[in-house]
Amino acid sequence: MIPMSDLTWAFLRIGLLSFGGPAAQIVVMHDTLVKDRQWLTEAEFLRALSFCMMLPGPEAMQLCTYAGWRLRGTVGGVIAGLLFVLPGAVVVGALTAIYIAFGELPDVQAAFLGIKAAVLVIVALAMRRLAAKTLNGMVAYLLAFAAFVALFVFQVPFPVILGVAAGIGAICCAPKALATAAPPAVPLRDTLVRIGTWAAVWLVPLGAIALVFPQTVLPEIAMFFSWLAVITFGGAYAVLAYMAQVAVEGQGWLTAAQMVDGLGLAETTPGPLILVTLFVGIMAGAQTWGMGLAAGLVTLWATFAPCFLWIFAGAPYIERLAHAPRLQGALAGVSAAVVGVIANLSLWFALNVVFAGGERLQWGLVRVWVPDWAGFVPMALVLAGLAAVLMMWRGWGLARALPACAVAGWGLGAIVG
Repeated sequence: MIPMSDLTWAFLRIGLLSFGGPAAQIVVMHDTLVKDRQWLTEAEFLRALSFCMMLPGPEAMQLCTYAGWRLRGTVGGVIAGLLFVLPGAVVVGALTAIYIAFGELPDVQAAFLGIKAAVLVIVALAMRRLAAKTLNGMVAYLLAFAAFVALFVFQVPFPVILGVAAGIGAICCAPKALATAAPPAVPLRDTLVRIGTWAAVWLVPLGAIALVFPQTVLPEIAMFFSWLAVITFGGAYAVLAYMAQVAVEGQGWLTAAQMVDGLGLAETTPGPLILVTLFVGIMAGAQTWGMGLAAGLVTLWATFAPCFLWIFAGAPYIERLAHAPRLQGALAGVSAAVVGVIANLSLWFALNVVFAGGERLQWGLVRVWVPDWAGFVPMALVLAGLAAVLMMWRGWGLARALPACAVAGWGLGAIVG
């Protein structure tokens, strides 16, 4: 059995080095758990990754939690999951406080413009990587294109897109079943106990907060981010457009520009990109420092507590995934649709960074966001070009490119005035 101290140190290291979104985080986990320490086999790691990609929520955090569970049971899973999230959460919380205090200063805004421009390139690279990995046939390309049009042009609800993609994938993309025997069945009673226990861990504290503080923004935050935790299939990039639509246009908790700033903050920190929800939660409760802190803590709980429920209830079934071709086909369909979702997100962010404003125009079922050309920000294009050169041509990672773009934004802001 692996000593708990070794497990704790390994997952703390993963949490501290998990920059760059889920693709980079999965590579760090693979190198640590499979190549270096050989705690998991290649097949075990890939099966777990496939399962986590079918779950709502951050797949990298859930993969980390599963690895801890596989190695040292429930305690190991809790330690691994918390160590993956907490370092980034502390940094995002501190940066959000600084942003609230100083974000309106011209120098700070210019630096954040550099970060926003880099984010455009980061999202585009994530879409390219995912497309190369998942679009391997005509059905996959059609699903990606249909998802993009459904979101950008027709405003189809995100869960509907995922449900349709999963159904088509299960029918059209299912691989052949394995010839070997499936593992033994998992007792239903054990599964129900795990579901009840971790559902209570997730929901009881949030219900108590709603009863004690009914007149504050906390119940709304708890309900929204709990709902978001249930529908966030495809990772943080896939759900950001939906979250932004509700938080910006529906609730008015923050502006579109602030939403992009929040993504930039989350990109500069270790941990899952979905930590941008912490920024949104703090901004929603930022009328006072105390309420902002409380809103951030409620957001964290509502976002990440469900991940432990999904993993601890589903982990015993992961080895059976290889013997369920329809589930694998559904995963392939969802993954293809996520490419279109990320394309929609890329365009949404680009329009909000390069243009200072815009409006939504509607013709029947068609509802499109049209930029305000009077608010064109040429400096954003210059900085995005710099970010593209640094990351795509020079091969810089996030740890170097983001600070460089922030400094470049600050410098151009000082020159332009």
